[in-house]
Amino acid sequence: MKIIDIRAVGLRGATPQGGWAQELTPEDNVHTLVTVHTDEGVTGTGSVFSSESLVRAALETLTPLCLGADPREPDRISQHLHQNTFWLGRGGAVTHTISGIDIALWDIFGLATGLPVSTLLGGRYRERVRPYASVLVEEPPVLTDNLARLAELGFTAFKIGWGRFGRISEAADEEIVRTARDAVGPHAQLAVDAGGSDAYWRRDRAWALRTADMLADYGIAWFEEALRPDDLDGFVQLRRASRVPVAGGEVLTRRQDFTRFLVAGAFDIVQPDTTKGGGLSESRRVAWFADELGVRFIPHGWNTAVGLAADLHLAAALPGTDLVEFKTGSAYIDELAGGGFCLDDDGMLPVPTGPGLGIRLNPEALARYAGVAGT
Repeated sequence: MKIIDIRAVGLRGATPQGGWAQELTPEDNVHTLVTVHTDEGVTGTGSVFSSESLVRAALETLTPLCLGADPREPDRISQHLHQNTFWLGRGGAVTHTISGIDIALWDIFGLATGLPVSTLLGGRYRERVRPYASVLVEEPPVLTDNLARLAELGFTAFKIGWGRFGRISEAADEEIVRTARDAVGPHAQLAVDAGGSDAYWRRDRAWALRTADMLADYGIAWFEEALRPDDLDGFVQLRRASRVPVAGGEVLTRRQDFTRFLVAGAFDIVQPDTTKGGGLSESRRVAWFADELGVRFIPHGWNTAVGLAADLHLAAALPGTDLVEFKTGSAYIDELAGGGFCLDDDGMLPVPTGPGLGIRLNPEALARYAGVAGT
């Protein structure tokens, strides 16, 4: 089996808001699907958290490095791509695109062998994973309604963030957290994401420390992205002083970036995004290293159906990862996967059991949001 082509198509028309200072519109393209095609007719699908224009530009360099290779060797091919693109700069569009290729290669590996990706990653430690509903912060009455509705749907874990949090006043921040805790109840898991990777993030380390103290009073599970993503020393100081676990890492790429933060002791919880950090191959390496240092691994996933499926398989194949992020209300998740993703009675998501990623893409949704009839 050989790779004969790699294609990309962006998703548009239902892009959810991101809580960013420069807010997204439905027509903005921040998620791109990548398909790897083989001479035996087997096609794998990956997802990239980046725009179609950047992915297509990266593919001009990456595709020639893949042609003729056996797609059933995802880790080797991904490392080949990393090693031969240093001169373009680590991270950014090239690494993001490698992430989508890598996911697609694991999908092909599973389709060719008849096994789910999680089995190929080393074995399934669990058959279902708890999703936490990821919700943007809005005015308290709207936030209450959103969280109450999600609790009724069966979610038992939640994360609120971005939007208004950290951008108005500390009194407003506490009102937001109190509102959220009241909405989900005292026993639900609730995390807070400041969104420090937003453009021109203004909050400093002193604010992060004060906010961490406030969050501890509400039983918050973790404090995410409290600082700018490159503030290594700040994260180390915050973790030493915080009474709540400190989380971050969603914009870091490749294990080299994560190694610096993990060795320095910056995080209690590390959160690579598999759709931009290097794919399943690289996320697995980060998870193994984090485990050696006693750091919890929970993948970041502001995602598509393909990305969520990849995260479920990754979580299933890691002994200590029992949560995945679920971007609620996104058509790119709810509609793109045929049959969707359904919580069971315990608020858990089953890990797909079919070959590869184990999901079937909905051709009508692909036509609507990607302008194609299939992948």
